[in-house]
Amino acid sequence: GYVLNGEKYWATGAGDPRCGLYIVMACTDEKATKHARHTMLLVPSDAPGIEKLRPMEVFGHDDAPHGHMHIRFTDVRVGCDGVVLGQGRGFEVAQGRLGPGRIHHCMRAIGRAEYALELMVKRGLSREAFGKRLVDLGANYDIIAKARIDIEMTRLLCLKAAWMMDHEGVRAAQPWISKVKVQAPLMALQVVDEAMQMYGATGLSQDTPLARMWTDLRTLRLADGPDAVHRRQVARAELRKHSNTPP
Repeated sequence: GYVLNGEKYWATGAGDPRCGLYIVMACTDEKATKHARHTMLLVPSDAPGIEKLRPMEVFGHDDAPHGHMHIRFTDVRVGCDGVVLGQGRGFEVAQGRLGPGRIHHCMRAIGRAEYALELMVKRGLSREAFGKRLVDLGANYDIIAKARIDIEMTRLLCLKAAWMMDHEGVRAAQPWISKVKVQAPLMALQVVDEAMQMYGATGLSQDTPLARMWTDLRTLRLADGPDAVHRRQVARAELRKHSNTPP
């Protein structure tokens, strides 16, 4: 069996009272090759030695009742029957989920951008200032047009990443997944930000979903790999096209 010691920040869902099982990725062999050092373990949430230290807040929100928890493991014992797929295959398990998971994140980001654009347009058409509709003031036509163009470009990039995964496999799709993982949150953040501008101070309040959408999307620039890591993957793939040795 195994004995777990350590701490984990941002254990998503661990604060939910319905959560009875944790999936823990732990280093089980420091001397193995870098992709074979970790193992996925199933750990009962009430196992002796587990402490939920605190809920982690994201921009002041604690996401109750689900919660992103800070957890400490002290001599937590896990039997061999708790191993997922096999010892040393944790990275394999994680990567099998991360590719589709990243595409799913991007799909939801595009959906949020669509909703934000809809709210922006409805606000611009229904609200007046200085005797004109908001949509007719300033550069709002250009802002709306750019939002639509950016959404459609990002949607096509997301579809290409999904197509590559279906037809060419995860390895070939990886640069495309990284491209859309960078692009989708940035695009959606910009659209949501412009919608908030159209609403004024109301867009920052609880009276619209925009403020919460913005915080969720900003988090996505870190979740499942920060932008810088994905940009590096895109650059490495591009450099390999022109080099005999990978960078």
